[in-house]
Amino acid sequence: MPMSRVVRERLTGMEGAMARPAHPPALRAVKKTRVYEDIVTQISDLISQGRLKSGDQLPAERELSETFKVSRTSVREAIRALESMGLVQSRAGDGTFVSAPSIESLIQPMASALFHEKRSQVELFETRRIIEPELAALAAERATPEDLARMEVILADQERAIAGGGSGVDADSAFHFAIAEAARNAVLLRLVNAIVDLLHQSREKSLQTENRPRLSYLKHRDILEALKKGDPEEAERLMREHIEGIEENIFSPSREAASGAARP
Repeated sequence: MPMSRVVRERLTGMEGAMARPAHPPALRAVKKTRVYEDIVTQISDLISQGRLKSGDQLPAERELSETFKVSRTSVREAIRALESMGLVQSRAGDGTFVSAPSIESLIQPMASALFHEKRSQVELFETRRIIEPELAALAAERATPEDLARMEVILADQERAIAGGGSGVDADSAFHFAIAEAARNAVLLRLVNAIVDLLHQSREKSLQTENRPRLSYLKHRDILEALKKGDPEEAERLMREHIEGIEENIFSPSREAASGAARP
């Protein structure tokens, strides 16, 4: 089924003069940082605004790539993220369609707003400490050889990025998401995907500190070895230590400053 003219107009903001709103939410070329997240934000905004409705078909991957001026790989990553959020559904041979309203589509805008509050960031990390160690334990029991092979590729990408002087943040996020997928729990997968996206800025901040990218890579390597051994207890322990280390790295300086200010 070809994409309708109405949907294309909603995406590009090219409606006729009679239909064009005062400030049409047209898509724009994205920045080179966090490319797929910018795509996700633009499309999810159109959905939340009602400009894209349940059942509307998105443009083909090639057309989205040209519109956003990004690679088709970035478009595929964005579509996967939107699917995990429950906002779109890909149908083999037909294309990608906007899904019916879901719990995720209602929660996501509220969660994004809360992220700007410092206390909410702390609470999101508390949520991560509760969920991600258990996901690692489930992944140790349920991961397939294909899952483990994919994680190896991700860690190889992370190691190359770090060796080249980068933070490896994209591979870092991908590794955590791959574990959530390997746990084979669709509800938890969607929740973790939302949390990881919300914490992306904090993740980048953490990986900017000295030696942190390398430490993150080494901890990921330990977790993967526990998954390969099928050891849920070890995988859970290592993931908890990893999350706690990230949290301490991000929040301890501010806590110490606050504590110092409170001293007489």
